[in-house]
Amino acid sequence: MHRLRTCAARLRPLTACQMAQSPSQPRPAQAPLRTFPQPTRHYTAPVAAEPFLNGTSSNYVEEMYYSWLENPKSVHKSWDIFFRNANAGAPPGAAYQSPLPLGGDLRGPGLGQAVVGSQPSVEKLVEDHLAVQTLIRAYQIRGHHVAQLDPLGIMDADLDSCVPTDIITSSDKLGFYGLDEADLDKVFRLPTTTFIGGNESALPLREIIRRLEMAYCQHIGVEFMFINDIDQCQWIRQKFEKPGVMQFTLEEKRTLLARMVRSTRFEEFLQRKWSSEKRFGLEGCESLIPALKTIIDKSSENGVENVIMGMPHRGRLNVLANVIRKELEQIFCQFDSKLEAADEGSGDVKYHLGMYHRRINRVTDRNITLSLVANPSHLEAVDPVVQGKTKAEQFYCGDADGKRVMSILLHGDAAFAGQGIVYETFHLSDLPSYTTHGTVHVVVNNQIGFTTDPRMARSSPYPTDVARVVNAPIFHVNADDPEAVVYVCNVAAEWRATFHKDVVVDLVCYRRNGHNEMDEPMFTQPLMYKQIRKQKGVLQKYAEKLIAEGVVTRQEYEEEISKYDKICEEAYARSKDEKILHIKHWLDSPWPGFFTLDGQPKSMSCPSTGLNEEELENIGRVASSVPEEDFTIHGGLSRILKGRAAMIQSRMVDWALGEYMAFGSLLKEGIHVRLSGQDVERGTFSHRHHVLHDQNVDKRTCIPMNHLSSNQAPYTVCNSSLSEYGVLGFELGFAMASPNALVLWEAQFGDFHNMAQCIIDQFICPGQAKWVRQNGIVLLLPHGMEGMGPEHSSARPERFLQMCNDDPDVFPLIIFTPKSLLRHPEAKSSFDEMLPGTHFQRMIPDDGSTCKNPGAVKRLIFCTGKVYYELVKERRSRGMEDTVAISRIEQLSPFPFDLVKAETDKFPQAEIAWCQEEHKNQGYYDYVKPRLRTTTDQARPIWYVGRDPAAAPATGNKKAHLVELQRLLDTAFKLDAFKGHS
Repeated sequence: MHRLRTCAARLRPLTACQMAQSPSQPRPAQAPLRTFPQPTRHYTAPVAAEPFLNGTSSNYVEEMYYSWLENPKSVHKSWDIFFRNANAGAPPGAAYQSPLPLGGDLRGPGLGQAVVGSQPSVEKLVEDHLAVQTLIRAYQIRGHHVAQLDPLGIMDADLDSCVPTDIITSSDKLGFYGLDEADLDKVFRLPTTTFIGGNESALPLREIIRRLEMAYCQHIGVEFMFINDIDQCQWIRQKFEKPGVMQFTLEEKRTLLARMVRSTRFEEFLQRKWSSEKRFGLEGCESLIPALKTIIDKSSENGVENVIMGMPHRGRLNVLANVIRKELEQIFCQFDSKLEAADEGSGDVKYHLGMYHRRINRVTDRNITLSLVANPSHLEAVDPVVQGKTKAEQFYCGDADGKRVMSILLHGDAAFAGQGIVYETFHLSDLPSYTTHGTVHVVVNNQIGFTTDPRMARSSPYPTDVARVVNAPIFHVNADDPEAVVYVCNVAAEWRATFHKDVVVDLVCYRRNGHNEMDEPMFTQPLMYKQIRKQKGVLQKYAEKLIAEGVVTRQEYEEEISKYDKICEEAYARSKDEKILHIKHWLDSPWPGFFTLDGQPKSMSCPSTGLNEEELENIGRVASSVPEEDFTIHGGLSRILKGRAAMIQSRMVDWALGEYMAFGSLLKEGIHVRLSGQDVERGTFSHRHHVLHDQNVDKRTCIPMNHLSSNQAPYTVCNSSLSEYGVLGFELGFAMASPNALVLWEAQFGDFHNMAQCIIDQFICPGQAKWVRQNGIVLLLPHGMEGMGPEHSSARPERFLQMCNDDPDVFPLIIFTPKSLLRHPEAKSSFDEMLPGTHFQRMIPDDGSTCKNPGAVKRLIFCTGKVYYELVKERRSRGMEDTVAISRIEQLSPFPFDLVKAETDKFPQAEIAWCQEEHKNQGYYDYVKPRLRTTTDQARPIWYVGRDPAAAPATGNKKAHLVELQRLLDTAFKLDAFKGHS
């Protein structure tokens, strides 16, 4: 390989693919800092005697090279020839040409002219400087691949035992750059893209390599060169390359030791007291506690007042105790098998619970609020929830830049790489309506997932590679080096404060016990756990280091241990007094004052939701206008707005206008409304149009609902990324922050909540029972059998009904919204139904001609949703308005027993049927039937009208859909259809 061509090619920006193609060799296991033999001859850098190189630094050469790549005419002709010849493959010593006389042919090799006038000494200088710059860049890009990250010394954190060829592991590898041992003592100028020189602008090659190894190949591995911002890359280089940056004062070391004592002895105390209990302890990654406390300390110093955290179960009890500062007795009493449950709910296992605590940060002497969000065993499901709660806290305190409120997310290595919600959450990080202005991610990298080897658990070199998609720097660190851990965490917190972007700290550690304390890891990882059994604990190693340095005495160290052990013992004694488990002590998102008023329980009844006519007209005017001047809207939208204005004139509203009235009235009362989901600004069915777009000016938009009044609350309506799981989790977290807001998530089609089922099953439905978590999230799920196929029909109401507990104090949560009814001529309401004194109707009884002679009614059909309008149309066409009554149950859960009973009593001679358009094994039938039977006379059977059972939600054939619908309607109105059927 030609030396100069190698150097020139490596000066070009490398893609990830090109990096991966670099030849490599087997990596030595945890090699120490490399040294090279002294050369037999000593050299000094040759002086550039030629006029065009006089006074030229390697920085200048590099700058010219990049300038030449962009425009060959931007550099001197001699440099143009040099770079063209080198790129064309000129052999060493042949690329340089002296400038030719005026008018001479300057074409290089490959363009028809031989190379002439070479001056090897000058070219050698240029080549060597370019080679050294390339070498520096190689360490910056790939140095982390050979960093000593595994505390056990047996695994490669990147799953690759090979050393990149361009990393200097021995003197013979210098040939890759066209250098040899004789060049080790030559002095080279350093480029502006490195800080290894400190105050020196030039260093011998031997020292350059040594400093690069110190910066990039020890216990810290830095991935950042994929970031496309030069200033950010320079900032990171400065933090890790400057000599002596990782220095700690005596006091800082003593504080770190004390934190390591607390982290380690807490786990040992639990092990002594409850050796047969699961606790998912932190053994093997005890440095996590000082890591988190460092991030919080540095962030507090930078002005952060509120930190919201999410994490899986490993180490949660330790974090609660030593970071959040939960009372130890409250933790210890959770291990008491005789502890009685309080009335708040079913509760959850101790390592899923959350906590909210406001205290003084002792390092910064500032108030800080810490909350750890409760979450289930779905390890990464809490990620978007934390982000949403963080966004809400920022919104409500006016923290537009994220300087006062921040989030920290903890992850396991296998889950971080394996669960798609991590990717979904990262992709919210820079979206205007979802950004939290930077999250610090901390990965507890056990190098194993339960029993699965990482080589079987991921396809990427590192578990953290998913973070590269958002240009987040990744700091890998050996977790058995507490000082390296603390330094990296300081840098991560500073990065977040400086750039307000995500950053990842990868704590490469091990798991001393199995997946839990009862598990036997030797079954599947015998070699790893043989090494772990021999591994000295990190606290012991660090204490011995500090004692050897004279930072602490052994007596002081032992006294620190005794002091914390005493704290634990005293808390253990107090925990014996706890007889009842109060879940409220573990609330992560309190709503102060919401459930009590003057010491008395708040009424959970629903007040009147009506508005006076003037308010309705005012909101309607805004809904049908463009508040901003010189704003050009689409012609089709002009017709829609005119249609809205006409409805207001006639005192009528359809679904879209009714939604406008609801949102607008809340905003005028000072209640924030946030609507999020895929395409919600316009509405999937082009019915909403809450955001108007100027047809002539790019990015100019108008939200009329933010022009209702001068003192209204803001309206947030935002199209989400194409995500259900992540975005619904985010909105759940947002709704968690305050009861005085309406937070809605709308699915593009109701079926699409399938992709967010984890949030529904694990957070929304059981959240109150497990964690006493109050939440006001509202789901809008378009639902209706309209011949659009299996994936655009059913919002699966049966699932939600199955999960309801029918508590009369629980408000409706899921709204099955319409599609075809958005423009149905009969699906409208009068202003009269929205005036003061009106309420939400849990059931809408039949108020037609059947009421004149109830005794003559032969059939009473209960239904809900779109099928009502099809039933009414069919009844009209058959002339059966006097003999068939149709009543709509608008609120299915809690079931309106009182109203249903009054309706059935009104028609004593009528058969009772439940009609639904969904299949019999889906929809509402299984939920409604026993409740109808409870409500009515047991002698009156409850008949089913609807589609037969099916595995899929709907047919994909339009004709088959219409046949099924007609069969349903025929059954509903043939009064003898039920004879002989039960």
